[in-house]
Amino acid sequence: MRVFRYVGILLLLASAVAFAKDKLSVRELNRVKFDTAVHIGSTVLPAGEYEVRHTMEGQEHVMVFKRQGRKDEYKVKCTLVPLDKSAPRNQATYQVKAGNEKVLQELVFQGDSAKHVFGE
Repeated sequence: MRVFRYVGILLLLASAVAFAKDKLSVRELNRVKFDTAVHIGSTVLPAGEYEVRHTMEGQEHVMVFKRQGRKDEYKVKCTLVPLDKSAPRNQATYQVKAGNEKVLQELVFQGDSAKHVFGE
């Protein structure tokens, strides 16, 4: 009986951990448009429309930007940061450097409960 009790407790804890991870819900597939070239970390994405897929590579979050109508594909690591509530709209936050170079800092997609933060 004790063994079953301990197994039950372990299952309950595992369920709680899985449920906690689900609180950072992000859609796997989104779309974004850049009017000018954009730097994301060390990657430069040309202007255009992109299909954006949130993936995992081991324990790392990776955003895959695939340019529509082309085979171009760019992978960029990101960090998920929880939001207080689901995002009401899409939003991109940039840093503008010398020469008007845009560096993407954050992406938020409508309905997600976390934002994607990019490093250098």
